[in-house]
Amino acid sequence: MPNSVLDAIKLGIWDFEPQGHEQDDYEPTASLPGSGEKLAILSERVKDGFPLWHPQDRRTYDDSAKIPE
Repeated sequence: MPNSVLDAIKLGIWDFEPQGHEQDDYEPTASLPGSGEKLAILSERVKDGFPLWHPQDRRTYDDSAKIPE
């Protein structure tokens, strides 16, 4: 079993999600999808072993929902 998203991709496992993390373990982001800021956050999540996506991440350009603080 892979330990990270990158290890999973190398093994051809495309739907891997790291286990043992709650959504309170890492912060959601309001960064625009595809922006440099969003990509940097996703990169940090991978590096730290967290899932790529947080349930409260901004998902669309016109998503006006504010992330709770």
